[in-house]
Amino acid sequence: MNRIAIFASGSGTNMQRIAEYFSDNPLVEISVVLCNKPGAGVIQRAYNLNIPVIMIDRENFYHSEFITKVLLEKEIDLIVLAGFLWLIPDHLLKAFPNRIINIHPALLPKYGGKGMFGSKVHEAVIAAGESKSGITIHYVNEHYDEGAVIFQQALSIEPNETAYSLVTKIHQLEYRYFPEVIENVLGSMKSN
Repeated sequence: MNRIAIFASGSGTNMQRIAEYFSDNPLVEISVVLCNKPGAGVIQRAYNLNIPVIMIDRENFYHSEFITKVLLEKEIDLIVLAGFLWLIPDHLLKAFPNRIINIHPALLPKYGGKGMFGSKVHEAVIAAGESKSGITIHYVNEHYDEGAVIFQQALSIEPNETAYSLVTKIHQLEYRYFPEVIENVLGSMKSN
């Protein structure tokens, strides 16, 4: 059994897509969702899918090893960040080396780093006059958006593109490719 923990701060559409993708796979379980934002849409989506939710705050995330202990007790194989905005602390990185991945709504290394999330990324891409954008799925390290790239998928930016129209196109890439890449990462972990 491959057990996945998903960290999310927002509406939870990526979490839901991942859970639905693996729902018929007896070898993969979304074991828990961890959320740092009371009232976030991901909480209700997780409950609707019968996935337990653990609420976290800065104290138990950064200043104790509570979260690490919980994930180790649950025998989590892979941590997936799906719209989670906090930097991952060292104790978690050490407990799950090369087993934490993130998705970013741009083609890293461009438009990454602290503060570059959601619509801010798309606004910056449009303002810079880029002809392409896309998604990057990468391993997580001690810096925002600097871990080794696992997968990228680009799309063309139309001449009349807006941040709003771009986000819709980016979401479609996320929903299509993120679950598949997670499946590939799990497969490569088992073969190592």
